Amino acid sequence: MRILVMNPNTTASMTASIRATASAAAAPGTEILATEPLWGPVSIEGHFEGYLSAAAVLDRLATLDTPFDALVMAGFGEPGREGAQELLDVPVLDITESAAQMAMMLGHAYGVVTTLDRAVPQIQDRLLTAGLLQRCAGVRGTGLGVLELEEDPERTVEVIIETARAVVRAGAEVICLGCGGMAGLDEKVAAEVGVPVVDGVAAAVKFAEAVVGLGLATSRSRSFAPPRPKVIGSWPLSTHLDLGRGQGSPRNTDFSAQTSDI
Repeated sequence: MRILVMNPNTTASMTASIRATASAAAAPGTEILATEPLWGPVSIEGHFEGYLSAAAVLDRLATLDTPFDALVMAGFGEPGREGAQELLDVPVLDITESAAQMAMMLGHAYGVVTTLDRAVPQIQDRLLTAGLLQRCAGVRGTGLGVLELEEDPERTVEVIIETARAVVRAGAEVICLGCGGMAGLDEKVAAEVGVPVVDGVAAAVKFAEAVVGLGLATSRSRSFAPPRPKVIGSWPLSTHLDLGRGQGSPRNTDFSAQTSDI
């Protein structure tokens, strides 16, 4: 089984961290592929960057020529998953819904710890659309920007723990890490907070393994039917970008490389 994990921003170091977490969670025999868009924002902190990223992710998926059995979208609260479900024939999981679904199996109410406060409404909207907000005790930002998560790892963990404790006081019995950039921090946070902590990347990988293992895939009957054939000007965008290799030249397709330059 091959699972593609898509970092929605263009920061390669974050892709590497997400790949490591996904690989650690994967069962023996599951191969983790990881990449990011060829263009787009270096981090996603708001609706504008979120929609840019969604287009870049769909563009990346439309131009990949490497087969995979499931897709994990590693952005928390960002748009675009529904488009990927229409585009692909394989199951598509995102870390927002996967984390919340997993958390609800472990406690009555869950909470989300994310990055900036401005991300809170975006995550709440995503959970509401998914029908998962009712059992959410709260979504709270740490005040750290996405790229700041990697600057001082010890400080990052301290701030996440402090914020998680506040969410637990608000009634959460389980904590979800609300950013792909927090991947791999669940054990450290859980040890200090005293409640289960769900890493969305790991949860989505396990759900993807289950869905593929059961021989299931996205329903194509209505909501996620394939896009209707039509002319879309300058699509796929990647064929029109100057990547330093000539127009339309493919990147290195070695998914297992330590860098995410695919």
